This record gives sequence, structure tokens and C-alpha cells, in this order.
Amino acid sequence: MATGIRDKVCILGMGCTKFGERWDMSAGDLMIDALRDALEDAGLEKKDLQAAWLGVHIDEVNIGKGGTYAGMNLHLPLIPVTRVENFCASGTEAFRGAAYGVASGAYDIALAIGVEKLKDTGYGGLPDSPAFGQEMIFLGPNATAPGLFAQLATAYAAKFNLPMERVKEAITHVSWKSHQNGAKNPRAHLRKAVSKEQIMGSPMVAYPLGLFDCCGVSDGSAAAIVTTPEIAKKLKPNDPLVKAKALQISVSSGEEAMFDKWDGAGVITTQTAARRAYEEAGIKDPRKEISMMEVHDCFSITELVTMEDLGISPPGGAPDDVLNGFFDLDGQVPCQPDGGLKCFGHPIGASGLRMIFEMYNQLLGRWPEDRAVKNPKFGLTHNLGGIPNGNVASVAIFGVD
Repeated sequence: MATGIRDKVCILGMGCTKFGERWDMSAGDLMIDALRDALEDAGLEKKDLQAAWLGVHIDEVNIGKGGTYAGMNLHLPLIPVTRVENFCASGTEAFRGAAYGVASGAYDIALAIGVEKLKDTGYGGLPDSPAFGQEMIFLGPNATAPGLFAQLATAYAAKFNLPMERVKEAITHVSWKSHQNGAKNPRAHLRKAVSKEQIMGSPMVAYPLGLFDCCGVSDGSAAAIVTTPEIAKKLKPNDPLVKAKALQISVSSGEEAMFDKWDGAGVITTQTAARRAYEEAGIKDPRKEISMMEVHDCFSITELVTMEDLGISPPGGAPDDVLNGFFDLDGQVPCQPDGGLKCFGHPIGASGLRMIFEMYNQLLGRWPEDRAVKNPKFGLTHNLGGIPNGNVASVAIFGVD
């Protein structure tokens, strides 16, 4: 009988580059930096790695197909390298592959690494390519990501009978909060705090989403080295262990777009992955037990509805929680303590691992006091790929022992 991943795998070391306009570096260069830092953190050498999983989404503008790009650029020691892709959950998918490889007993130590180079494409948003645009063929030539996600806002307002001004006020706070956090983070792409007045007055992209409600494009890489708790205790006998408590991914069957059960005000795959993750991790009341979150804030409305899809806020209660500071850095469940996609941008293959990197270091108490979450026990990461009515969502939970 399946028992899940809980407490079978822990993170031995992690690395993360600065995200941004990395014109000076190739995708391979970024991966080298991330791996070097992960190995140093783990206290290992490359010869200790037994397998690797590479997360990258857009092969046309990055590395081509397969895992050989990572094997060659990182000079890995002739180990198996598997390239994985699952839309915006590609980085988390790489972590899941490495974690399952260790949990199965096939490997003692495995690497998960994610990378993407998007600034080179010249697009202001995600590239209009066959790799990312396949859903747009179904939706039509005029479909855009901001336009599709903006519909979450109108559907949410209609479902809970809220004036759009109230929704706009809440998503403005969402963006403001993340920029406050990102301004303190040296790895973030955007490090300038903005006022709520600036956010409210920014150019409209797709009503009610303005410029600051949309995440940007960037380059970056992040890496994790995982092993069993038993091996970790031998290698780091005096250190606390950050363990994977749950790793769940839900992929849409398309039923949201085909039937009338879906109200358009939330994301079914997120709700499903969250329910399974809480069961796997043994979490009964996520609002009280989850200490902090990194969620997929591709747009500020996405973060708002995700707070309810994850069961942290009650149905219709996210605007009140947001405006009351519940998700601020000094709130009860800080969300995006590193600045999120709003401040890092979204190099697709790296984002999921970047989120885990933040939870890992917060759980170990490594950050300066002005950006540290107080006494965290469980950290949650969430990715949402594709579009609201046909997508992939991942939910991962980590804890420290």
C-alpha cells in the first residue's frame, strides 16, 4: 500500500542564483552557480551525486531536449540525468523525481536542478512558442495569460457578491506585501519597494490587473541535493533536518472547461493537490499548522484565490485576511517571504526549486531578522502551470526536525 514521501527524504543542501536580466550568463553558467552553492551547503563533491533530474520548460530558447545539457555543462560523473517538464511546476517536478529516486532506495544522494533563460527571447511575458502556447491553440489567437487570469477576479467577485473595488484593494495589498519582502532579498530581480498608490495607479493590463499585479520575466537557476534522513544524520550530525512531508501534483482532465460544475473562482487542481498533501503530511488544520508559504503568484489575483484553494483562508475570506495582514511577513502565515514571482520573475524551470530554497533556509533560521519568519515549523510551496481551466498544480510541504 502506498505510504507517500513523508519523512523519507530530507534536503542536504541547496543553491540559488540571483534572478534577473542575466545577459552575462548562459543557462549552463546559471546551473553551475546553483550546483556549486548546493554542493558547498551539503558538504559534498560532484562525485557523490548518483542521479540528477533537470527541470526546464522551453527547450527552443534554452537547452534542447534531454538531460545531456546538464550532464555536459555541470560535468556530472556519468550519472543518469533525466530532463522533466510540467509547465510552471517543472522545478518542483525535478525535485519530486530526485526525492522519489532516493525514497525508492535506488539512490542515496540525488540532485534536482531547474533553470530557464527567458530574457534572451525579448518577450515581456512568457514566450509565444509551441512549447508554451499549445493551450492557446484551443483558446484562440486572442487569448492572453493576463486576460485569462483576470477572469478569476470577476468570477471571484461574482461568487461572493463582492464589489470589484474590494477585490482590487485586496490584490493591491498582495502585490505591495511581496514588493516589501523582495526589497530585502539580494537574490530578487526587483528590489524596489512600491507604494499602494503606485500599484493602484499603474497601467492597466487586463482589468482589474495592473502592471504590478503581473509577474515579470527573468533568468535564474536553483538546485537541491536530497538524501535519506539516516545518511543526512551521518553527514551533518549536529544540524537540524529539513524533511519533505508531502509532494503532490494534480493535472487537469479538462473537465473544468467542459462542464458547468466549475464556477471559475478557484483552481480545482490546486484544491486537489492541497487536500492530498495535507493528508500525506498529517496536517489537520492548515490555517493553524502551516507556518509560511511560497505560492504561484503569476498574477496577484492568483495568489488571492490560492489562499482559499489551499484552505488557509475560508471561502470568501481571503480579502479580509489579506487586508488584515494575515499573510504579511509579520502575520500569522507569511506568504512570499522572499518576494515571490512578483519580485523574482518566473524562469519556469527554476521557480519551484527557488520556492523550496526559501522554505529550506527559513526553516533552518538562516535569514537576517528583518526578513525571517519567526519559529517556522511547516513551509508550503505551490506552483500553478497552464491556465485556470486546464492546468497542473503542485503542493509540497516541508518541516524541520
